[in-house]
Amino acid sequence: MSGIFITFEGIEGVGKSTLQKGLAEALEAQGYSVLLTREPGGTKLGEKLRAAILSKEQGAVAPVAELLIMFAARAQHVEECIKPALAAGKVVLCDRFTDTTRAYQCGGRGLPDAWLEQLIEMTHCGLTPDISFWLDLPVDEALGRAKNRSEADRIEQETKDFFERAREVYRNLASAEPQRVIRLDAASLPQALIQQALEVFRQRV
Repeated sequence: MSGIFITFEGIEGVGKSTLQKGLAEALEAQGYSVLLTREPGGTKLGEKLRAAILSKEQGAVAPVAELLIMFAARAQHVEECIKPALAAGKVVLCDRFTDTTRAYQCGGRGLPDAWLEQLIEMTHCGLTPDISFWLDLPVDEALGRAKNRSEADRIEQETKDFFERAREVYRNLASAEPQRVIRLDAASLPQALIQQALEVFRQRV
């Protein structure tokens, strides 16, 4: 695949979508063909699954069911959206990917890593992000930001301990894969974060 696959990771309220859109605008201004997408979602099926799994009206969802729904959406997303865009040479900018599942379903929910690895083998088809920007912020500050947004979805209403566990998973990923997972201080101004992300992009490309 000739394209570049970049993901944006972190707990709620850290500014992933803002950075994704800002980087897209900067890259398009430099002549790159960019695809913005998100998880869960990105396809008609994925968006339907997203609406179902994140809805507060859904009530409690078994952790295993949540994991499988996330990967069902991901399998369709990879085949229908991400792989074709990369094959066409596009820069794919995805708001969340499998690192979120590691952080939320394994870290937050406590599901076994081995289950996740089996599902990755089934659904990724060898696909791994070239760069994953982890926007990091203390949990209290991040959740304080998230409260100022529109009504929270089912996962955004999780406990502080849930997000502390998720943040620890992101920290461990950045330590284990420093070439792929790039920590950005989410307390920085949006334009500064865009410039940092651009610099990382230029170094890799």
